[in-house]
Amino acid sequence: MGNITRIDANMVLYKDLSYKLVGCFYKVYNTLGPAHKEQIYQKALSADFKLHKILFVENKKLPIQYNKVVVGTYQPDFIIEDKIIIEIKSVLLLPKVFEKQLYYYLRGTKYKLGYLVNFGAEKIQIKRRIYETVRTDSL
Repeated sequence: MGNITRIDANMVLYKDLSYKLVGCFYKVYNTLGPAHKEQIYQKALSADFKLHKILFVENKKLPIQYNKVVVGTYQPDFIIEDKIIIEIKSVLLLPKVFEKQLYYYLRGTKYKLGYLVNFGAEKIQIKRRIYETVRTDSL
């Protein structure tokens, strides 16, 4: 059998905050169910974040740079406590391209952790992605 790597719970990036966020995701999904528009889930999450005293910014414009030149902007649904990006979707099937987008958003910004949350399927889908490598001045 191959080696099994165990992750120490104390090593999880933003452990307590992540736990709160995932709780909010499930509460909203369990209350509203699938198939609403993304805006409905965004408003519900916003209300839940306020209830749990989670600091957030909605639709913050983040510059996307190429060779130290801003070539566009990206607006995630939420930036949580200036640490975590949250992208929400409401689709029946979650295409891989959404996961790749989250990866590149993390890669192109200062943020290390992102959540892609799909409220549109029969079961909530939560993708947690970490991007933590040595960052260069080219970002």
